[in-house]
Amino acid sequence: MFEALFQTFEEPETGVALTARLSAFREELARRNLTGFVVPRADQQQNEYVAPSEERLAWLTGFTGSAGLAVVLSREAALFVDGRYTLQAGKQVDAKAWRVEPLVDPPPESWLTKHLVAGDRVGFDPWLHTSAAAERLSTACAKAGAELVAVDSNPLDAVWTERPALPLAPVTVHGAQFSGEAETDKLKRIGLEIDRLGVDALVLSDSHAVAWTFNIRGGDVSHTPLPLSYALVPKTGRPTVFIDHRKLSNSTRDHLEQTADVAEPDALMPRLTELARSGASVALDSATAADALSRLISAAGGKPVRGNDPVSLLKAVKNLTEIEGTRAAHRRDAVALARFLAWIDREAPTGALTEIDAVEALETFRRDTGALKDVSFPTISGTGPNGAIVHYRVTRKSNRRISPGDLLLIDSGAQYEDGTTDVTRTIAIGGPSAEMCDRFTRVLRGHIAIARAVFPDGTTGAQIDTLARQFLWQAGIDFEHGTGHGVGSYLSVHEGPARISKLGTTPLRRGMILSNEPGYYKTDAFGIRIENLELVVGADVAGAEKPVNAFETLTLAPIDRRLIDLNMLTGDELSWLNAYHERVRHAVRPHVDEANKAWLEAATAPLSL
Repeated sequence: MFEALFQTFEEPETGVALTARLSAFREELARRNLTGFVVPRADQQQNEYVAPSEERLAWLTGFTGSAGLAVVLSREAALFVDGRYTLQAGKQVDAKAWRVEPLVDPPPESWLTKHLVAGDRVGFDPWLHTSAAAERLSTACAKAGAELVAVDSNPLDAVWTERPALPLAPVTVHGAQFSGEAETDKLKRIGLEIDRLGVDALVLSDSHAVAWTFNIRGGDVSHTPLPLSYALVPKTGRPTVFIDHRKLSNSTRDHLEQTADVAEPDALMPRLTELARSGASVALDSATAADALSRLISAAGGKPVRGNDPVSLLKAVKNLTEIEGTRAAHRRDAVALARFLAWIDREAPTGALTEIDAVEALETFRRDTGALKDVSFPTISGTGPNGAIVHYRVTRKSNRRISPGDLLLIDSGAQYEDGTTDVTRTIAIGGPSAEMCDRFTRVLRGHIAIARAVFPDGTTGAQIDTLARQFLWQAGIDFEHGTGHGVGSYLSVHEGPARISKLGTTPLRRGMILSNEPGYYKTDAFGIRIENLELVVGADVAGAEKPVNAFETLTLAPIDRRLIDLNMLTGDELSWLNAYHERVRHAVRPHVDEANKAWLEAATAPLSL
């Protein structure tokens, strides 16, 4: 009945193939007189989703998460992952060959210092690390009397004999009806930022920044409409976009050439070298610019100026066209979500459905809108203990039947040309336990606290993160991920620089879109997460002495009433929930058939204490 076009459910390679790869890699390191090597999960631009040709970490270790790093020494090897992926990594890698270690606390550099010996030579690919990351590695090596060596070519690529070709997806123009701002106007604003920085040129090393600036989109990586590319924006004169000409039709080339010169990617280094030889100062994005770029500029006599990419913040604040587009995208998505949730309620209690069935059905309902371009990330469909794996990705081997008494956690999103969505719902299959309801209600109260937050201009995500955790903390529990991330406009579903987390230092500004997704995860039992997207808007507060902001909830999907312990809610929280469900019902009801209308009425019916 259903079929997923944008996702696969194959298990990563394991066993003999991975053992042979690690052995071959060590042999190559020895041939190059290296005693170790650092393998990040990264491409040249630190993208979250990378092309198959850049999946070096997965090829070597079997770990398929979106964040991680491996260190291979001649004597031992370690894989470093953050809290989201601890359980996943343990299931995917060979415990005999790899130690799984934390990515953040303590960091890989601490492990390196303890396990290196004097005289060791640890290699790294300067195109796959930022300068800050390279400096941390260098310091760690120096503490142990070892040397960090920048390689000219990646030794892993030498043993990856079947490495896929680089992607060449066609580039498209992101029209004014979606972007809301012409490239010339964006370049004027970027020019002001270049003046503010006091530099001679700015390198756009983040393909998202290039796509936004020049109003183009592509398909070089999964789930994000990116054309892999660079741009050089000088203080005066025309910018240059560095992109493979094979991706460009005559019309897209004409579009780019209205505001920029177009050159091949391999022209970037000579152009930067020429600029640096004049002593120019060149701004680099510290989050995405490869250490190789900084080294090149310095070697040629220029001055690399590392800092925050000014385009990141410009891009994060959506204009009116983008805001109206994302509202339309969420209304469209709401209909697909309602059809899916009604289908789950009808079919799942029979015990006939699996996690993959849920993924395929949800994608099908979204395709039925006629506007779906891709899913915005691989759908997380986890039932029972799989739901406790924060970034679980179902495979045919792990696929679990959805059974009465379980919770189904489904986190999904869509890419539409007018907006990007991301939504998580936790669904009770049959009667939930008292513990499930308690945990769900605590998560819901934290979610509502964020949604109802009113905060002065200049407030950061770190300052409001506690609101989402307070009710969990009261029970001595917490969750190990951020409460919210930024979301792009038909770009990355995980967009900086703003976020709601303990580390969120960027002030939240009107026009930003962020997720609101507190959760709770009981290992080997169940997982709970409730996620909506929120738009930062102005708030009218009587007597306010400075501008005040609030959130407008964009996502429109019922929250499972069966999991709510009403005795734990306040009157204000219940009022918010009932008003939210009224919005959902009003938006969706005209667009579904009679059977789904009946389900919607019941799923959004007002609750009372």
